[in-house]
Amino acid sequence: MGIRVAVAGASGYAGGELVRLIAGHPELDLVAVTAHSQAGAPLSAVHPQLAGLGLTLTATDPAALADADLVFLALPHGESAAVAAQLPQSVRVVDLGADFRLSDARAWASYYGGPHAGTWTYGLPELPGQRAAIAAATRVANTGCYAATITLALAPLIAAGAVEDDDVVVVAASGTSGAGRAAKPHLLATEVMGDLSTYKTGVHQHVPEIKQASGARSLSLTPLLAPMPRGILATVTARPTGVADAADVLAAAYAGEPFVTVLPSGVFPRTAATLGSNACHLQATVDRDSGRVIVVSALDNLGKGAAGQAVQCANLMLGLPETAGLSAFGVMP
Repeated sequence: MGIRVAVAGASGYAGGELVRLIAGHPELDLVAVTAHSQAGAPLSAVHPQLAGLGLTLTATDPAALADADLVFLALPHGESAAVAAQLPQSVRVVDLGADFRLSDARAWASYYGGPHAGTWTYGLPELPGQRAAIAAATRVANTGCYAATITLALAPLIAAGAVEDDDVVVVAASGTSGAGRAAKPHLLATEVMGDLSTYKTGVHQHVPEIKQASGARSLSLTPLLAPMPRGILATVTARPTGVADAADVLAAAYAGEPFVTVLPSGVFPRTAATLGSNACHLQATVDRDSGRVIVVSALDNLGKGAAGQAVQCANLMLGLPETAGLSAFGVMP
């Protein structure tokens, strides 16, 4: 028997990716998969890519999760806190939702609404000091997908004083899986294919999280819905200070990191190269006209942006090799 883990919300896209990664993990033993409306269904009926696991979805009852050593909560925003409160303190928890990411209750109220559940250890190991903090934690708040993509591009530059922390501008495109699995008219294939559109323009809920994690004081995020199932490509621009070269700062910050790669000069990230992996690819340049620093960042929103990141955090929490069950290499074409 390996380390016992459970996935609440296993019927969703992030939950299904978690199950896939856990099934291939050398140390984790999946003991429970739960869902709401899909409870009672075979897991393979919801996720045909997981045929052969022989698991059945059960109701999301904390009692069904309490026997695990670690629980992944892949629930809609606002639903994790109630479940987590009913789990024993001896059970480690990684929450893929937003409930415990923000330290500012006012920011939570402004972007999500409702009461603020509290703040857990933030689950981005590549930030200074976070790897040790995650390893010591029993409760970890996994990053948002846009937040991971943008923070990895921006945080080292602000920390090094290479760019100003004000007037950061981001345009980022995400695949449709980032919106979840619930049926929504604007996510129908006939609406999405052959189209590119903005959404949550100027009010995206990941903005306060990105500011908190990256050190930015002001940030404009324009998210785009791209006609692809998964992946995020972000262009992050900021005013340089002249203190240091952005590409050199990123290369130094991520030297030796297993899942963040600064590409060779002149090579720019693409979402397809990170598909199915826990990798983030980065490249920095300077805009010839404005002089602004541009960092392009790409990752799989269900990988390093969600399930892969959660497994990376769980590995640290359980004292396992950080890379166990994860790959830095994508699948393409």
